[in-house]
Amino acid sequence: MRLTKKLKKIVAIIISIFIIIYIIYAIFLLVFNPSNIYILTKGELYAEDETVGYIIRDEQVIRDDENSSGIYKIASEGQKVAKDEYVFRYYKESEKELTEKINEVDYQIQELLEKEKIKPSADIKVIENQIEEKLNNLNYLSNYQEIRESKDNIEELISKKINYIAELTDNVEIKKYIQQRKEYENQLINGASYKTATMSGVVSYKVDGLEDKLKVNNFSELTDTFLESLDLKTGQIISSSNEYGKVIDNFKCYIAVVINSELAKQAKVGDKVTLRISTTEDDDAEIVQINEGSGNRTIIFELNNMSQNLINYRKIAIDIIWWEKNGYKVPNKAIFTKNFNGQDLNYIIRNKNGVQTEILVKVEKQNDKFSIISSYDSSELQELGIDEDYIKNYKKISNYDEIVLNTEESN
Repeated sequence: MRLTKKLKKIVAIIISIFIIIYIIYAIFLLVFNPSNIYILTKGELYAEDETVGYIIRDEQVIRDDENSSGIYKIASEGQKVAKDEYVFRYYKESEKELTEKINEVDYQIQELLEKEKIKPSADIKVIENQIEEKLNNLNYLSNYQEIRESKDNIEELISKKINYIAELTDNVEIKKYIQQRKEYENQLINGASYKTATMSGVVSYKVDGLEDKLKVNNFSELTDTFLESLDLKTGQIISSSNEYGKVIDNFKCYIAVVINSELAKQAKVGDKVTLRISTTEDDDAEIVQINEGSGNRTIIFELNNMSQNLINYRKIAIDIIWWEKNGYKVPNKAIFTKNFNGQDLNYIIRNKNGVQTEILVKVEKQNDKFSIISSYDSSELQELGIDEDYIKNYKKISNYDEIVLNTEESN
């Protein structure tokens, strides 16, 4: 009985050893002697370059160099405005004093309201919820500009709330304070320096001083030397200004790149490409100008969209997708070349039940490793002067065909 158990163990060990040897041998064959059969499927092929781009906008800065007391933003960042619409105003010298008086009046009104116990309307409740939400958000803000903008919004909401209360209450004392508040607000407004939009577009306070250098009407000056002299950091967010604002044309935007790849050297004005600005943002673009610098090419692309993301930056990382093609995708080593009637034509070798057949194919697009191929029509084969018997028996390629790779075995 003990001998039988011992024998079973020996047999099991021997079988395990054979299995391990077989697995190692199979791995060896796959690595050093791969299969020369490839299953044809549909896929996508594209050619791209990674680079950095300089953002050029049609933008007009709104400024008053005689005022340096800061600005009160009437239109918020990213807001669309029409020409001559108010964008911001400069603070007055008495701004701080008047603001403090308004805050004191607000405190008095709030105390009286708590005693009066006025039932708030639906409009007041909406405003109170907005105020509460913005107050909660303040706890999570660390950027000074964002904190300031949020406080300005809260003050605007409080002013709206008080105006609604004025319509509801019959309390004479509350009405007196509300009237006093309006007088202080009028003093803020009267005599203030208001600035309007010089064109229609999107408002931004991200002014970096390059608005007069990177302009849409001086593309010929944008060379590699000029762009590099700007000494900009890729991905750096433009800081918000507290003295200036600007209006940007949100329908068009331009990106200039300095690039010397083989694909870039083949590019020409009028070519359509896709620019990948982030992992989620792809934009169609057209080449509108090419400048030859000191051995480098500067290509300027036009986009028909100025996204909020682009407003925040002046220099960004981008991918240029020069072309994209969908179809039957195969490795380049699955494509053979043969002379037919004095012309070199491409073909693949289809393997069906062990029978291999040469099938002429068109190479639509190709990169270093893969190609997109398609079948010929009968008329195209006739134009190439292909034999009628071949045309009659010609079978177009289809999904899941087995094709032969150009390995050492197949050669």
